[in-house]
Amino acid sequence: MLYYNGPMPFDTRRTSVYDSGQLFEFISKACVSDIPKKEQLFQLVRSNPFVSQQQLADQLGLSRSAVAGHIASLIRERRLLGRAYVLPTARAVLCIGAANLDRKLRTLGALRMATSNPASAAETYGGVARNIAENLARLGTPCALLTAVGMDSAGDALRNHAEGAGIDMTGSLKLPGAATGTYTAVLDGAGEMVVALADMALYDHITPAFLAGRQPQRSAASLVVADLNLPEASIALLLGDAQRGGTQLVIVAVSQPKMDRLPRDLRGLRLLILNRGELEARAGRALPTEANVREACRTLQADGAQDVIVTCGAAGVYHTVPGDLHWLPAHEIAAADVVDVTGAGDAFSAAVCWSLAQGDTDLTRACERGLQAAALTVQSPHTVSPALTPDVFSAPSPQEQD
Repeated sequence: MLYYNGPMPFDTRRTSVYDSGQLFEFISKACVSDIPKKEQLFQLVRSNPFVSQQQLADQLGLSRSAVAGHIASLIRERRLLGRAYVLPTARAVLCIGAANLDRKLRTLGALRMATSNPASAAETYGGVARNIAENLARLGTPCALLTAVGMDSAGDALRNHAEGAGIDMTGSLKLPGAATGTYTAVLDGAGEMVVALADMALYDHITPAFLAGRQPQRSAASLVVADLNLPEASIALLLGDAQRGGTQLVIVAVSQPKMDRLPRDLRGLRLLILNRGELEARAGRALPTEANVREACRTLQADGAQDVIVTCGAAGVYHTVPGDLHWLPAHEIAAADVVDVTGAGDAFSAAVCWSLAQGDTDLTRACERGLQAAALTVQSPHTVSPALTPDVFSAPSPQEQD
């Protein structure tokens, strides 16, 4: 990877080696002009710091050795900073995983199975990794997202919305011939989810090879947050990098069926966030009591996880403490104030990750912030609550006031 020493000619967050309309436009103009090849190369590196020498060679019609010569010349001129990643002043939290189109169908009355139900419909942007990234951006944290989208209108809309929210999508995949992922949730009249259907095979393209090609971006992050929409081999690669002393890694579960994507060896994992049903899927048995949950969390720690958080919906959360398990109740919210529970878990996870990214190792305080963010989210019709702002954690939470 190559890094320039100067301002961007245009917004690089909108440009990647997989979404390269601006690059092709530049190359087309350059081909009919007298711009020297070295200057063309410099502009390409400025527009996409993650471009490789081979990609530069292919795009410019040069040999690999000619590209290397131009790069060496630009480094001597101090116009490029070389191959080492240049850390930004504030290191970003890097979220890796799903970014899809969410559809919500909410019944207007009591849900009746096996028949048609009157309902209202809404469409928004979702995906666990994307939701966490947007929550982090609303909290004022620099964040980036590595995901995969189709080369379709939904993918373009997702990308534009994310970048408008302050999420850097440099390096994400844009796949021709593939449809952007979708998630459809059916909610009852009280806003509680009854069932959800997910079409997310697209994320199988986030392979170990793809992630290996994003090593500098991952190494430069203050924290890596991965959801379990990724293939198991990709999760294993992230765990291996973290175990070897790389960036701290948080894994967020997404569903019970996808718990089989979590490797048995969890060495290197700073934190695993999952709900009680997902913990039961990992354990292979029901966990009806706190003692059962404690035992299952100890097993995860024996497998290598440093800490575990188990969310229990509207009741609250468990989290590990040295040698034990701690319970925190959720905020009490009147049923009439609950608008939509979609996204509450992702808001919780984002607030916990926000705390870790600040260098705060107090997991109880992180979970209190998470519960605060989740409470704001369920009272909003949006998957990511606009009430989540950089100063939201400056005021004491209800638990802290007590």
